Parts: sequence; structure tokens; C-alpha cells
Amino acid sequence: MKAAVFLSGCGVYDGAEIQESVLTLLSLKQNGFDYQCFAPDVAQHHVINHRTGEEMAESRNVLTEAARIARGEIKPLSEFSAADFDAVVMPGGFGVAKNFSQWAFDGPQGTILPEVAQSLQDAITTKIAIAALCMAPTTLARAIGPDGPALTLTVGTVAEASPYPIADISGGMATLGMNTAACSADQVCVDTANRVITVPCYMMEADIVTVARGIAAGMAALKKLVVG
Repeated sequence: MKAAVFLSGCGVYDGAEIQESVLTLLSLKQNGFDYQCFAPDVAQHHVINHRTGEEMAESRNVLTEAARIARGEIKPLSEFSAADFDAVVMPGGFGVAKNFSQWAFDGPQGTILPEVAQSLQDAITTKIAIAALCMAPTTLARAIGPDGPALTLTVGTVAEASPYPIADISGGMATLGMNTAACSADQVCVDTANRVITVPCYMMEADIVTVARGIAAGMAALKKLVVG
């Protein structure tokens, strides 16, 4: 089994969430997957100082930054072919809503990188399995849109504490034709019909143990979708 992992940079506030990314790579291997990391060769929307939360007067490249997580073993997203993989996995982090799409600024109507949209559309069309963590379901929803299948996705639940507006984000996905489910940080939403796995992870108030548990369950569910 082989998974393509789409990374949106390096760092929760302006790229891929590092803990989610590393835990995902580990769990993929533990579930028998080989993986190849990909990232778009584009400039980040902006660079954030992760100590202060302030924007920095710098410019960084998404592919170059994502290579930090992948230990250099990464390819441009332009080289991705759905036919070569059994699954696509997207960790979260603000990068999915700033670098993959503009959801962080314009909501569900924000633009999305054409190569990200095409890669996810190809994954749906070829029926390979997809796992989207944390905020990444919004990228999947934006890529597929109302003209595609109505995926069932989760970014969390309003019944528990979250640092983010779960109801608004879920509502935004609904405007794109998606169905939404309420899940805790370590719960897995499985859309068997469309072969899609989503896990809230750090969209909810959670520690790394809880997030690790959710990712482990998500990657186990992904394996089940792949092997049948």
C-alpha cells in the first residue's frame, strides 16, 4: 500500500501542523503504508512567528518548508498522479486554509490552488481513499464542491471546547454540498461510500496524546478502506 501525503508548509500557523504531520507519517508506516510526501512549489501566504503569533517580513516556499517535515524526501505536487497511490492523506494546520486555499480569509468561496483541486478531484474520480485531518476537510470540500459527490466530513463538534468556530466552518462546508458530522478530537468520521476519512485532531481542545489516538484510529480506518 502506498499513500501520498500532501503537506502545506511547516508550522501550525502558516503551514502544516507538525505534530499531526509526524504522527500521521508514523501511523501510516505502522499500518503497512509506504508514503511519498508532496507539496505545491509556491510561496506561502505569509510567515508567522510561532512564539508571538505576529506576521514576519519574510517570504518562504511551501515545498521548501514542507521538506523539513519530510526530511527532504518530498516531491512537487505537480508530479502527483492518483494512479500511483492507494490513498491521499492531508494533515491539518493553517497552511491548508492559507496556502492550499484561501478559506482562512474568504471562507468557502476562497480560491484554491488549481493543482491541489485537481489532485483531490483525481483522487475522488479514481476512488482511492482519502484522509483529511483537522482543518484539511475544508480543502477537500472546496476542491470537490457542489458539482461533485456529497462527502460526509467532520471538523469537530460544538458540544465540546474548541479554539475555532466549528459551527461556521461546518456550515461553510455544507454550502459546498457536503454533509457534516460531529466528532470529538480522537473520533473518526468514515464516509465508506466515498472512501473518505476525517478526524478533528487539533480543531478541538486536545493534547498530543488525544490527537495521536485520533490519527492512529484514522490511519487504521484508512487501511481498512484500502484493503477492504
